[in-house]
Amino acid sequence: MAMKLYVGGLSYDTTQQTLQDTFAQAGTVTSATIIIDRMTGRSKGFGFVEMATEEEAKKAIEMFNGKELEGRTLTVNEARPLEARPSGGGGYNRGGGGGGGYGRGGGNRRNSW
Repeated sequence: MAMKLYVGGLSYDTTQQTLQDTFAQAGTVTSATIIIDRMTGRSKGFGFVEMATEEEAKKAIEMFNGKELEGRTLTVNEARPLEARPSGGGGYNRGGGGGGGYGRGGGNRRNSW
């Protein structure tokens, strides 16, 4: 059964082809994906590789975890399932703010020192 691996610590210049070719040394790669930042179009420095079998995935972890690729040390482990995210999206704090503190108390501030 196929097994997906998390690959962290990628160089921003690493391509999906490089990732696939590298992990092919451990066995059959069924997919290789580098996660791209939608705002900048640049790599986020991590990705996922799916190996054809669990044995090949374990071999890839042994071969590449802690090893260097294009000048960066890789972190390779079994990918965890995506956790449910709260709806509302965007990640921006939508709570009301505290109002900035202008014009509160004090009246004439010129002579307050």
